[in-house]
Amino acid sequence: MNRVTGKARGDSLIEMSPSDSVSDDINGFHQHASSNAGSFHQGPSGSPLTPGVCVERCESLGSSLASLAPSDHSDGPRFEAQTLEQINALTGIDKQQHSKDSVFFRDGLRRIDFVLSYVDDKDGERKQERRKVYEANLEKVGLELETEDKSESEDGKTYFVKIHAPWEVLVTYADVLKIKVPFKVNDIPDNSEMPMNWLSTPFRLPEHIMHPEADFFTAPFDKSKADFFLIDDEETFFPPSTRNRIVYYILSRCSYFKDECADKDKKGIKRLLNNGTYSAAFPLHDSRYWTKSKDSNCESERYNLYKHWAGFSCFFKEQPLNLVRKYYGEKIGIYFAWLGFYTEMLLFAAVVGTMCFIYGFLTYDDNEWSKEICSDEIGGNIVMCPLCDKKCGYWKLNSTCNSSWQSHLFDNVATVFFAIFMGIWVTLFLEFWKRRQARLEYEWDLVDFEEEQQQLQLRPEYETKCTHRKLNRVTQEEEPYLPITSKCARICLSGATVLFWISLIIACIIGVIAYRLAVYAAFASIMKDSPTTHLQVVGPFITPQLATSVTASCINFVIIMILNLMYERVAVWITDMEIPKTHLEYENKLTVKVFLFQFVNYYSSCFYVAFFKGKFVGYPGDYAYMFGKWSKLRNEECDPGGCLIELTTQLVIVMTGKQVWGNIQEALVPWLMNWWGSRKARSHPESLYSRWEQDHDLQGFGQLGLFYEYLEMVIQFGFITLFVASFPLAPLLALINNIIEVRVDAWKLTTQFRRPVAAKAHIIGAWQEILNGMAVLSVVTNAFIVSFTSDMIPRLVYMYAYQPEGEMNMKGYINNSLSVFNISEFPPANRPEDGENPYWFNTSMTTCRYRDYRYPPGHEKQYAHTMQFWHILAAKLAFIIIMEHVVFMVKFFVAWMIPDVPSDVRARIKRERYLVQEYLHNYEVEKLKLQLSQSNHNEGACAPIYPSLPQHEVLSECL
Repeated sequence: MNRVTGKARGDSLIEMSPSDSVSDDINGFHQHASSNAGSFHQGPSGSPLTPGVCVERCESLGSSLASLAPSDHSDGPRFEAQTLEQINALTGIDKQQHSKDSVFFRDGLRRIDFVLSYVDDKDGERKQERRKVYEANLEKVGLELETEDKSESEDGKTYFVKIHAPWEVLVTYADVLKIKVPFKVNDIPDNSEMPMNWLSTPFRLPEHIMHPEADFFTAPFDKSKADFFLIDDEETFFPPSTRNRIVYYILSRCSYFKDECADKDKKGIKRLLNNGTYSAAFPLHDSRYWTKSKDSNCESERYNLYKHWAGFSCFFKEQPLNLVRKYYGEKIGIYFAWLGFYTEMLLFAAVVGTMCFIYGFLTYDDNEWSKEICSDEIGGNIVMCPLCDKKCGYWKLNSTCNSSWQSHLFDNVATVFFAIFMGIWVTLFLEFWKRRQARLEYEWDLVDFEEEQQQLQLRPEYETKCTHRKLNRVTQEEEPYLPITSKCARICLSGATVLFWISLIIACIIGVIAYRLAVYAAFASIMKDSPTTHLQVVGPFITPQLATSVTASCINFVIIMILNLMYERVAVWITDMEIPKTHLEYENKLTVKVFLFQFVNYYSSCFYVAFFKGKFVGYPGDYAYMFGKWSKLRNEECDPGGCLIELTTQLVIVMTGKQVWGNIQEALVPWLMNWWGSRKARSHPESLYSRWEQDHDLQGFGQLGLFYEYLEMVIQFGFITLFVASFPLAPLLALINNIIEVRVDAWKLTTQFRRPVAAKAHIIGAWQEILNGMAVLSVVTNAFIVSFTSDMIPRLVYMYAYQPEGEMNMKGYINNSLSVFNISEFPPANRPEDGENPYWFNTSMTTCRYRDYRYPPGHEKQYAHTMQFWHILAAKLAFIIIMEHVVFMVKFFVAWMIPDVPSDVRARIKRERYLVQEYLHNYEVEKLKLQLSQSNHNEGACAPIYPSLPQHEVLSECL
């Protein structure tokens, strides 16, 4: 083994010399040869080769290779298509028969762990040189390559480089990455059977799908103790997800420049993809999704996932999370575990929310204030003041009859109960998820997976862009770092960019508010004699308020979508500019930036309707204006029934619009792009459409593919928690969406995207803290919605303190909640123009009513707030304080009562750690005894007892 030294970055390659190999016998297993010559096991008909035939073909192959060998040996052992075709002809391998959906090299033995694709450009000499050096360096690391010529591809212009990681490379980097592997079968009995478990039978999947692997005790791999682990078969010891993770680790750190000291920035597959040297880099799916692979060595796990998980007919079944984890890795597995658990918990919130809605529907006839509004004797005789200047006339209260009835469905006593329930539900959801997460950590061997391990794995971009180095006080080694001045400048620029975009959102929201104020008068004037008012079913519901609210909500939704598309690119750009040190830090920084933007983008309009609309309107004769009186944009008023119904409308449009649009975008767009991209291949026979070409025609999942899935669900989580008091059916809509979302995500991941590179994660990352913050904020927002947006508190104050007859009912509430204004005192700027007033209005009407608690004209404190106003305000503030304290106390008590780690999981973790220490101790003792015994027999000569793995110099910044 040759060690490469003198590299300024401290990085190095595993250089494999021809003499380097792992011992042929580890744990009694005879290793297959991984060279080209090692593939000669069968003849053309599949019969074993006789010794004579083997010798004859080997001699023929040797002479052929000698004639084909290039004079320049820098290409190493890699053969181009012409060479491979002659090898296949000599060895009797039928290429068309073999390549039909195979995940192996042409020898049928070496598994394809990764595929690189590229197209030869006319002016691609520099790219060709990069590829040549990069692939030569990959071979120095020990990877084995095989190239498919463009003439073999379905488009006739794409080359495919297939990569195989031999056993030597896998064990070396398994040691580097501290990958856990089995050393003993788990002997702890599973006592997790639930009572009446038979009830869940219809929702279960077959046992081999739910538990595709046996349960083992595991320990981090150590190549110096290879015989300590249960290595039964080298080809299957590391699952494909682990193999592609190791290969990607190498690809992302391998240089594509001959003299690495000359330009340290020329490193990694990501840069090669960005500059067009390669068009794609991906691991292979193991089969087609709709049928099993005909190769018996292929597991066809993709087919099992599609059949038992991605199909919409499985929507009521449990998810095969262990199979998802095995095939895609822990990071994707934990996302689907969280999404499934969130969906299960939504069921309880949806049931309670539906019951609250049904309560509002059943108490429809007990709604006394709506009866008064709709009554001809009360609501028909109350003349209301104009809602806008000049273009709006006087109107009667009973014109809001329908909106008042609708408001009661969501604004009733059950609303308070549901707001408190959701505050507790959020806590239960987060606490039980911690327990579920702890169980998954144990089951998926992530207990000792520390973020510090991720911290060791620096991003290649950080290594290449940070030219300064300093001594690490812990490792006492030189490591790259970003100077504090550069870091501060980058953070300031990034923060300023985020603030600019948030300000842009706020400006757009102000524009939408101005639209609402300006267009309301136009709708009021147009719809006064509109033919829609005569429609029997929908006519009474189409009011200027509804038309304004719906159109403004739709405009706001369009603005949200446009700004999202623009900001996503900006967020990635400024995060790249900050040069985060690790992948974890990169994701956390991007998460915070995008979530802050999305929070303002999606929720600002709801915050406006909930907490600002109708709160600062003034009173007739002294109205408040948005930009001053010169703007003539008078602040909006709420209906006599309250602003809650408008908040409900806004929430429904934005929430359902986002979910419907998101599902269409997630499912339809990749399908259309794949359909268009593979249109040529559909005319080819299946035998010519190889596994790597099929995957190449799929969409790339991308490094941030999972990030946007989390973001979508967290935004939804905000809708059902922050504003749930205004719309109890929000959890039901979210539940229906998530049942579809789980299968849509599974379907697109299994059928429409290339296989992502496996990655480890033991928690959901920064999203956990975001969910905790939103849980706390939701208690505050719902308390304010019940107090200031809903009419619950004014009604209760009236019933208990101001009911004139002293009875516990709501009779007279409407008359009590409306103040009186003298029409003659209207300034000319506020007075309706001629022709705007309705036919029934005449000069005998001297007063109009408006929604407030003020003294009437003629009173010594006319138009000042009455004492009832202050009593109601005090009651609202008291309710907020009491509700927040009660809910927070219950939240903290529940969080304290529920341990984060289940007791049985804690016991199993301790048992496993004890066994690991015990077995390692026994292993070392037995090894020492054997060494001493052999030392005595060999007169003190200490010969190596156990097969030692080759000492590689590793391409890693963490050693």
